[in-house]
Amino acid sequence: MIDFLKLPSPCYVLDEELLDRNLATVDRVRRESGAEIIVALKACAMWSIFPELAKHSDGATASSAAEARLVFEEFGRSAHTYAPVYTDSNIDEILNCSDHITFNSLSQFRRFGQKALINGISCGLRINPQYSPVETDLYNPCVPGSRLGVTAEQLAAHGGLPAGVEGLHFHVLCESRPEHLQKALEAVETHFGAYLDRIKWLNMGGGHLMTASWYDCDRLIALLKAFRSRHPNLRLILEPGSAFTWRTGFLVSTVEDIVENGGVTTAMLDVSFACHMPDCLEMPYKPAVIGAHEPADGEKRWRMGGTSCLAGDYCGDWAFDRELKVGERVVFEDMIHYTMVKTTMFNGVHHPAIVIARRDGRTDVIREFGYEDFRNRMS
Repeated sequence: MIDFLKLPSPCYVLDEELLDRNLATVDRVRRESGAEIIVALKACAMWSIFPELAKHSDGATASSAAEARLVFEEFGRSAHTYAPVYTDSNIDEILNCSDHITFNSLSQFRRFGQKALINGISCGLRINPQYSPVETDLYNPCVPGSRLGVTAEQLAAHGGLPAGVEGLHFHVLCESRPEHLQKALEAVETHFGAYLDRIKWLNMGGGHLMTASWYDCDRLIALLKAFRSRHPNLRLILEPGSAFTWRTGFLVSTVEDIVENGGVTTAMLDVSFACHMPDCLEMPYKPAVIGAHEPADGEKRWRMGGTSCLAGDYCGDWAFDRELKVGERVVFEDMIHYTMVKTTMFNGVHHPAIVIARRDGRTDVIREFGYEDFRNRMS
């Protein structure tokens, strides 16, 4: 058991035993399906756990020059890189750190593809199969007018698949189930089936939440094996982000004040939803809190207030079996993926430390942040 009172507040805590559980699931899918599974840094770039992730994956995927360099230097492998746009100022560093690169458009491939090919890098093209189960437009890459990926009509209008393109890449899922991947693959075969025998690899992107308790890994494995039987020439690649660190850790906070206004009770915390848990506001969703539950009729409701000056920096409501008090810890669950990588230092709010809870019961504070970190981001 982690003693949250002994940890700095605020802090993110990754639990190694919870991570082990997820890695075992990932290994099973890799072993039984024959697909490659690589780590998406966009969800968790916590490089202190890269040595562990490297043992249980087939590499890592990057979305920028910085991520590609982090993969190359800290993961110890060349990256699979995809970014919506490459520039003259970053393409050389990306190519130096990558062995696969996916282009978002035909014009980007025409601009930079030859340089990649000369450097022996396998080139891919992101496609838009015009299917996604994602209901929130902010996260849906297939909305009308999407800037992400090439449609089959656009590809046909430009003479089909360009010479030198060895792979296709689609990314249309978000915390999705195998049945959604099945529909995505059906859309790919419908719109891009003519190209599948001409390429070497198919990257199915992220969003495969195979480590969730409700996810049917048997169905995923069967689906991938069936697709491989139809297209035996293809290397199949999945690049989940959340699945590796799903429910592996926490964000520890402290109640610093209690505010009452208009019948609303707000526990003011030393963390910020806007700065430290932005998906809670963007998706939006309400995270689980240890020791809290959904309020019943007539039960006292507690709103959690963030420490920034943004009026909407709050989330709620929760109910507790006790009255919260100043100085008490409030611990949010499942706060490792898409949190640390999306944090900001808006308002100069205190940035959470990073902690690892070890298998032997120790807790190691990996990094703490201070004024210099805020100052050095400014000019």
